Amino acid sequence: MSTDCKEVVRRFNIEVIQNGSETEFHSLMAPHFVNHSAPQGMPNGPESMWHTFQNVLRPALSNLAVTIHDQIAEGDKVTTRKTISGVHTGTLLGVPATGRDVSIGAIDIVRIQDGKYAEHWGVNTLSNVLAALSKD
Repeated sequence: MSTDCKEVVRRFNIEVIQNGSETEFHSLMAPHFVNHSAPQGMPNGPESMWHTFQNVLRPALSNLAVTIHDQIAEGDKVTTRKTISGVHTGTLLGVPATGRDVSIGAIDIVRIQDGKYAEHWGVNTLSNVLAALSKD
């Protein structure tokens, strides 16, 4: 089961985050999905994840890529250490394009149920990246 769970998370990272596939997104999200990392007061269902990738990262970063460094699975949970990278060619959370290479480090824990994302917890370095880009 752990190997299957890791493959679900790998598919999400490559097909959804990197490639922007809405079809894969819907096929990999449980209807009762909860994003425990959604900002307070914001939606925490599937739409919270799609919004982050399609409306925040994708318009701001060209050549978007996900590099998975480590995955550890136990039971129905997968922890992934990854880097989301691209070129800052659009406005990113209010910071105008700089043309600089951007790398956002992230560590996620995802609970998989019936081959789909059921819950997500995560931390990332986006605030550090924004602070560095704002210094230009």
